[in-house]
Amino acid sequence: QLQLVESGGDFVQPGGSLRLSCVASGVSLEYYLIGWFRQAPGKEREGVSYINRNSVANYSDSVKGRFTISRDNAKNAVHLQMNSLKPEDTADYYCAAKFASRTDLSSSPSEYTYWGQGTQVTVSS
Repeated sequence: QLQLVESGGDFVQPGGSLRLSCVASGVSLEYYLIGWFRQAPGKEREGVSYINRNSVANYSDSVKGRFTISRDNAKNAVHLQMNSLKPEDTADYYCAAKFASRTDLSSSPSEYTYWGQGTQVTVSS
């Protein structure tokens, strides 16, 4: 059974940076598409970034150029480097995994089977 644990959320000022990590246990992440999603209070969950088994990445328009997703196979983890943070990035961030083909880059949360518990990011002055 794949288990995901997020970490790295914190309180940061606008313009600051954070690095979120999603560490997996139980199964190797090499067979999974990994996505980062976020949910702000009173809003629907939205996709942020995705990385497939070929390490091809995709980003939502709202974070493109500011966030970078990467795989860390040695640690069975996926990271999300978040730079130039804005107050509108404030949300709970979740990583999720989908057992997928090498080229799958699905952005639909309903297709992801495994979810972490989330880590909170607050961007405020």
